[in-house]
Amino acid sequence: MKPWLPRQMVEATRLTKAGRLTEAVAFLQSVLRGDVPGDASGTQYQSPAVLPLAGVIDAKLVDAAGAVAPRAELSSVFDRLDFNVPGLRGLSRRSLRPADIAPVAGQFIASTFSSEAGTRSYKLYIPSRYRGEPAPLIVMLHGCTQSPDDFAAGTRMNFAAEEQTCFVAYPEQSQAANASKCWNWFKQGDQQRGRGEPALIAGITRQVMKDYKIDARRVYIAGLSAGGAAAANVGEAYPDLYAAVGVHSGLACGAARDLPSAFAAMRGHAPLRGSGEQSGKHAIPTIVFHGDRDATVHPRNGAEVIARANPGGEFHVSSDNRVVPSRRKFTRSIQRDARGRVILELWDIHGAGHAWSGGNLSGSFTDPLGPDATQAMLRFFLDHKLAKR
Repeated sequence: MKPWLPRQMVEATRLTKAGRLTEAVAFLQSVLRGDVPGDASGTQYQSPAVLPLAGVIDAKLVDAAGAVAPRAELSSVFDRLDFNVPGLRGLSRRSLRPADIAPVAGQFIASTFSSEAGTRSYKLYIPSRYRGEPAPLIVMLHGCTQSPDDFAAGTRMNFAAEEQTCFVAYPEQSQAANASKCWNWFKQGDQQRGRGEPALIAGITRQVMKDYKIDARRVYIAGLSAGGAAAANVGEAYPDLYAAVGVHSGLACGAARDLPSAFAAMRGHAPLRGSGEQSGKHAIPTIVFHGDRDATVHPRNGAEVIARANPGGEFHVSSDNRVVPSRRKFTRSIQRDARGRVILELWDIHGAGHAWSGGNLSGSFTDPLGPDATQAMLRFFLDHKLAKR
């Protein structure tokens, strides 16, 4: 890899401070490829593709040509940066403040869950207005290299949950289980009910439900990237526990069974697998966000998450182009059942990369220019309840 030149550092900083974030991202990629001209000043870098820095599978990265490079090699470059660019890893080295993570009025506590499947730590947000009445619970699964605090800060889900008096749980992946702290969504042992990571995540959910008065009909799960893929796995494995699923920049349950098929699915080359396994089952209420310029997880995967969530139900499909505060255009496709209820919702964010739409720059992998995925997910979730038992 070519050394990082001071003038390139200055140019990247200039683009970022000027608000030309897409150009800054493309410029950083050009530097890493080694094709930046000697005098970069004034050059336009239009490619919005984002480097696959999320490490969706493990501690290795795969570039556009399919070459594998150690993530540490790239990290050594980013460690020298002191600014944040949406879609890339959290480049800012400023420590998160408590005010970035959760409202001061509520509580954000740490806990641990253990079972035969293993042990995982988790964080839990308790809303300030909770007085023992049944409240909804949202389980949030972070992406690779992230932590519960980072993910909470980037999505600001705790702040949205405070307004609606919801609990939010953030299971934390162990580095012992995955070097990049990715959820192992692609391993067969971590895709099934009662086994591996789905059992651990469901166990954390049930522990929170036991410790606090949670409305058992209003429990939801969501995630980003590898966490989004894991959320799809867990939601399908436990349809009696979660009323709805949110997947941001992730993959469908059944998209992979091992490492090679995982890479193929991330590139958009693998067909959706296992749809027949869902025959006879009800559709799982699911909301999906995916950037159409995502270079880490191919945008095709967003539609496949929706296809997997609907095992053959005949829904009315339409597009809703409502205007919401956003600097990015998007297409929102919705599917309603015979009663007119929205069961499936897909947001294609135009021009966005591998980042949480509408997220806050205090966290990593966020795109503040997009529509607010957090508010949209929470709205979708609270519109759904499990059937009475």
